[in-house]
Amino acid sequence: MSHSKQKEIVTLLNNKTATIGIVGLGYVGLPLSIHFSLAGYKVLGFDINQNRVDSLNRAQSPIKHISHELLQTAIKKGFSATVDTFKIQKVDAIILCVPTPLNKYREPDLSFVLTTLNNLLPYLRANQVLSLESTTYPGTTEEELKPRIEQQGFQIGKDFFLIYSPEREDPGNLEFNTVKIPKVCGGITPACLKVGEALYNQVMDRVVPVSNTKVAEMTKLLENIHRAVNIGLVNEMKIVANKMGIDIREVIDAAATKPFGFVPYYPGPGIGGHCIPIDPSYLTWKAREYGMHTRFIELAGEINNHMPKWVIWQLSDALNEKRLSIKGSKILILGIAYKKNVDDVRESPSVAIMEILAKKGAAIDYSDPNVPTFPSMREHHFDLHSIEITPERISSYDAVILATAHRDFNYDLIKEHAKLIIDTRGVYHSGDNVIKA
Repeated sequence: MSHSKQKEIVTLLNNKTATIGIVGLGYVGLPLSIHFSLAGYKVLGFDINQNRVDSLNRAQSPIKHISHELLQTAIKKGFSATVDTFKIQKVDAIILCVPTPLNKYREPDLSFVLTTLNNLLPYLRANQVLSLESTTYPGTTEEELKPRIEQQGFQIGKDFFLIYSPEREDPGNLEFNTVKIPKVCGGITPACLKVGEALYNQVMDRVVPVSNTKVAEMTKLLENIHRAVNIGLVNEMKIVANKMGIDIREVIDAAATKPFGFVPYYPGPGIGGHCIPIDPSYLTWKAREYGMHTRFIELAGEINNHMPKWVIWQLSDALNEKRLSIKGSKILILGIAYKKNVDDVRESPSVAIMEILAKKGAAIDYSDPNVPTFPSMREHHFDLHSIEITPERISSYDAVILATAHRDFNYDLIKEHAKLIIDTRGVYHSGDNVIKA
């Protein structure tokens, strides 16, 4: 019985006659939807935002690096979006791509995952596969999802298949898109894993099977904790080098010429995005259950979270040299996305810098070609729109903080007309009006 069910869904997936349901049409779910469509599957996307669903069905992409033309091609191949949860019974594979943020206590918030799953449960049917792609702590799939599905009368690995396959999106990366990034996949049972491999094999260039869902969950955390820790290291070294009058980026570039044993990471005003600032806290929280304290990881987090304040101190010192204070000064933030050439503001250190400046009484503006209006955020509220950079406007500010180095900025114009530039990204090598922060 169980083997026949597994064989049936694997055949549907391999033949591309399966319908794929992707829940959550944001930075992870939308690119995934498009690639499944381009691979030849019928795709039904689910989202709770009616405006977003309507825009997607009109081929209007809400994400900068996904063109309207690409979305239109996916629609022609059978992609459509809906807010109707009951339609989940029409799909053969369900991929959950919903947020897993932290709460105000810096603890994992699985409410989006669990609320979404609870809404789907009445409409699940036999012989479906469900893949969770959201970042989470080891044990989530087995401890939280599996019992809820079993309460509906399904037997995992026999008539319903459950896997964890972490998203590895890197928005704006022109070399590695969703298809080219190897796909890690772990199943609750060996049968689940076989179905999971069939789900992704037809779309991804390479699927990397692991022994269980916990391994897959821990893999995602390790990847991003590795980045967070190394960024914390170079951020700390930047502060030390600054005190010594040494350009840390020159040091990193020189060290990077070593052909082994060194990987260059570059400092900045902090860390951002949905993964790197959040993933360490997921492991730290779960480790406490086992009586463990992740001191090394937590220290890196402290350093990275401290960096916006470091930028403000550099600004304050530079203004002080001009007999100015932050209070009452006009400050322009260049770039509020968390990384260059994208429109994602989640956990952006630029926003943390803006919050500090606002509390200190500065008059703030921002310019970001990818974020025309400051987005609605759960914890941050600025009624601001991106300003156009002109010589007159740049010269009207007491200081400009280069927080995100978008390619579309005219850096020569900015340097020529700015009174003071706090450069947190190493764009400028020198200049009387440039402070490297």
